[in-house]
Amino acid sequence: MFSKIAQQGARSVAGRALFSSSRVHHGANVAVLGAAGGIGQPLSLLMKLNPQVTRLNLFDVANTAGVAADLSHINTPAQVTGFKGHEELSKALDGMQFIVIPAGVPRKPGMTRDDLFSINAGIVRDLAAAAAKAAPKAWILIITNPVNSTVPIAAETLKKAGVYDPRKLFGVTTLDVTRANTFVAESQGWDVNTTNVTVIGGHAGTTIMPLLSQVKGATFTEEQIKALTHRIQFAGDEVVQAKDGAGSATLAMALAGANFTTHAIRAAAGDKNVACCFTENSVTKLPFFATPTLLGPEGVEEVYSFGTLSAFEQQNFDAMLPDLEKQIQKGIAFANQ
Repeated sequence: MFSKIAQQGARSVAGRALFSSSRVHHGANVAVLGAAGGIGQPLSLLMKLNPQVTRLNLFDVANTAGVAADLSHINTPAQVTGFKGHEELSKALDGMQFIVIPAGVPRKPGMTRDDLFSINAGIVRDLAAAAAKAAPKAWILIITNPVNSTVPIAAETLKKAGVYDPRKLFGVTTLDVTRANTFVAESQGWDVNTTNVTVIGGHAGTTIMPLLSQVKGATFTEEQIKALTHRIQFAGDEVVQAKDGAGSATLAMALAGANFTTHAIRAAAGDKNVACCFTENSVTKLPFFATPTLLGPEGVEEVYSFGTLSAFEQQNFDAMLPDLEKQIQKGIAFANQ
């Protein structure tokens, strides 16, 4: 089981108080790549509202000027600048400390995250290559699906450029924690603000593993555990189907992305905290895995073990590990082809 600081820090993972902290840190420079998209626009709004953000650079291949102009009218300190097209990408990244990447195509009914690979893989590779040149020391936070593959793509791209720092590359899995906290609180009749669920593994289907056996004070039947686990794993499908072809989870993902970015900003300023995220580590035999992680001034400071699994969780863990490995290797192979 991870340490007391991890347990305390994990309580804020779902971002119940988005910008709250015992200390407010000013001066963060944040770039959102894909800022005009379904996730990018609300994410950019939340970053504009963040008092810790001083500069907010918005990049996309189209429509960025309108989003930037709209957000620039909001009476918060962050200075917003829009950048359009790849000819302006390096300028968008110049001087940025945090690069958040929601760029790419969304899921539609019948699509899996893996179906997005053929388009989104190239997008992430190109953005990572640009970041390597323009902002080699930035923290890179990847939202673009399939995260299980796009994070390894970014890692390999940064390696080729000679600037890869595994402490500063993250797959954002915060949405899985947010959903788990919401669904568990509903099932238990709890206050969602004090509900904590650790979610490990990856960020697609069965690779998403909520550790319901570790939720203190919860009482679940076997049927509830199976149903909750499945709902948390496939909650994205729930949204895709409800939107009936109009897109995927954008608003909840924007909030989750903003929450994790806030964790990163706080940590970089010296306010260490814990969040579940998908990083390079050695907690399993795989090169990448999502687990509670201590963030510090230089990025990943310590990666915590996820503790003892129940029989049901161990069965799911053993079953999903080969799938997660394939998805990771698919990303590595793409980046090196």
